[in-house]
Amino acid sequence: MSDFEQKQHRVFYGWWIIGAVSLMAAYVSGIVFYGFTAIFEPIANDFGWSYAQVSFAASIRGVETGLLAPLVGFLIDRLGPRKPVFAGIVIIGLGLLLLSRINSLVTFYGAFILLSIGISACGGILTMTLVGNWFQRKVSTATGIAMSGHAIGGLFVPLITLLIDIFRWRTAMIILGLGAWVILLPLVPIIRHKPEQYGYLPDGDVSKKIVTDNGLTSVQSTEVDIGVRQTLKSRAFWHISLGLACHVLAVMAVITHVMPYLSTVGVARSTSSLVASAISLVSIFGRLSFGWFGDRYEKRWVTSLGFAVTVLGMLLLGYTASNAEPWLLVLFVIFFGVGFGAPIPMTSALVREYFGRVRLGTILGLVMGVMMIGQIIGSPLAGWVFDNFGSYQGAWYAFAGVVIVGTVSLLTTPSAGDRTQVA
Repeated sequence: MSDFEQKQHRVFYGWWIIGAVSLMAAYVSGIVFYGFTAIFEPIANDFGWSYAQVSFAASIRGVETGLLAPLVGFLIDRLGPRKPVFAGIVIIGLGLLLLSRINSLVTFYGAFILLSIGISACGGILTMTLVGNWFQRKVSTATGIAMSGHAIGGLFVPLITLLIDIFRWRTAMIILGLGAWVILLPLVPIIRHKPEQYGYLPDGDVSKKIVTDNGLTSVQSTEVDIGVRQTLKSRAFWHISLGLACHVLAVMAVITHVMPYLSTVGVARSTSSLVASAISLVSIFGRLSFGWFGDRYEKRWVTSLGFAVTVLGMLLLGYTASNAEPWLLVLFVIFFGVGFGAPIPMTSALVREYFGRVRLGTILGLVMGVMMIGQIIGSPLAGWVFDNFGSYQGAWYAFAGVVIVGTVSLLTTPSAGDRTQVA
């Protein structure tokens, strides 16, 4: 059997890469992203810090991630993904070990700076860049599957809560830090940069060799290639980035504060941890379904629909401040979970559609850098609202309005086919 025929009958290696990055995403997001809500109250109670002070750690995470995202994207484009990922996993483990030893706000924030550096190297930008490199026709669906790993990480919240309740939060952080090295480092060799380096084209197409004067050459696919400078000058870049930043602002505030908020309206800590996990699980449906739609319909309209569902979830969350009935919490989880997950597979798909694959990591890093402005603002603002007004309700309604602004920004993005506006 020829090499061409053998490759046609194998499982496309891009799916193995998706499996590896999904497992990484599940652990990292489960511990550092979703799990933060589980250690929020224990740390605040032990040190007597305000909710705004504790939630500022999430903003530090956003600042570091946002600042480093363009650099990480550039390094992945230039060096490949393995070295940044290996370094990121080592740093995440160190950050969790430092978190177990904190004794002041300075060391607390320092631990989150380390964690943020690690997340930047092996988080969302890695996943989206790799999927964008290995897939074209199925890029939205593949991204939805890969990013579902982040959602599965929500299952760690009850486990982290249990570890904290049994061993206290300091010992729990040591266990999780060592676990990062043991579980994640063996996955690094599976990751590879671009399919062309292994005789493929995106989606598993096999690159056929043609003979030229200089020898054998791989046939390359013809794609959009817009430079970084052109990207930064384009309306499309700023409309997409602003829209996604508005969505992230609201989502990050809820994910960070959902357990403390539910405690203020009389929901037991064990129940609120289940709500936090349920949000991430429902978001898997949003990621997969909207990823499927994104491969078949116009991506900016599909993403905008996800934003609209998020708004409904935020309004329901605000209403639970005066009526925390179980059926309302279920509706909130459904709408917010789907709305939270829906735009995630569309981020890299939108960037790839508008700006091409050649500099995908770099441009994705720039987009995510803008998005992180929303993360920086959202969590501490929600904490400040509670500290000063004794309720989160106003924050949830205001953030619903912010997502509406993001929806308008996305809907007014020039069409991808209009290159005079995109470039």
